[in-house]
Amino acid sequence: MKKIGVIGTGNMGTILIEAWLEAKILNPADLIITNRTISKALTLKEKHLGIRVAESAAEIVQQADFIFICVKPLQIDSLLQGIKHHIKRDQLVISITSPVSVSQLESAVNAPCARFIPSITNRVGSGVSLLSFSESCSKEKMSALFDLASAISAPVIIENDITRVASDIVSCGPAFFSYLAQAFIDAACQTTKIDKETATTLTENMLVGLGELLGKGVYTLPTLQEKVCVKGGITGEGIKVLEAETGEMFHHLFQATHEKFAEDLHEVEKQFGHPY
Repeated sequence: MKKIGVIGTGNMGTILIEAWLEAKILNPADLIITNRTISKALTLKEKHLGIRVAESAAEIVQQADFIFICVKPLQIDSLLQGIKHHIKRDQLVISITSPVSVSQLESAVNAPCARFIPSITNRVGSGVSLLSFSESCSKEKMSALFDLASAISAPVIIENDITRVASDIVSCGPAFFSYLAQAFIDAACQTTKIDKETATTLTENMLVGLGELLGKGVYTLPTLQEKVCVKGGITGEGIKVLEAETGEMFHHLFQATHEKFAEDLHEVEKQFGHPY
């Protein structure tokens, strides 16, 4: 197995590390990690004996085959400026953030690059991850990264022009639908006699069951709705309310995320001096 370096052990960096270890695609000894606040990396080392902690990003680059950059978008350029002279052509540089494209990464370093956009659902070996590769990325490197992604997710290779909407669905989607589920629970408690604990248990288990039905291919979203929504039944009355009141809510959601994305792209392009 290739040596995997992770620069940044915040939420997503930690999720990737622990998901790979639980999937047994990596052993702790395959990982070398670092973080600006080094204590966070040391905590992971204590939890997973065998992980090595580097004192700097440059040390990661000197020892890893694959270099995962798990920091905020506007921190990437300055990070690369400090390590690019250590990066070699036989390494692979991987960003996990949507506002930085593989062409921007490649413009900053003399090595093949990729993008691996994860989802919190990958923590339990589920959900999708989004992959993109630079033209200089070899089939061998692409295959190796695809294997890492496949161990914890269903990887999908995407084009640059759908990066934001794909990320909205895959990465932001769990938060969006968690918000809706919480509103569903709150409304149940406010309009009926059900208590919050019971409503939460029922809703969470309903969602798990829904995921199982879809995951096993028993139903698609439309056929599932047809099965539950019998003519003249109560479900149909609820669907009428949803049809009347959701309106353009999701249109506005995607508009808002894309407006913020455009702002991020502008700032990133200024840093890299290279278009998205």
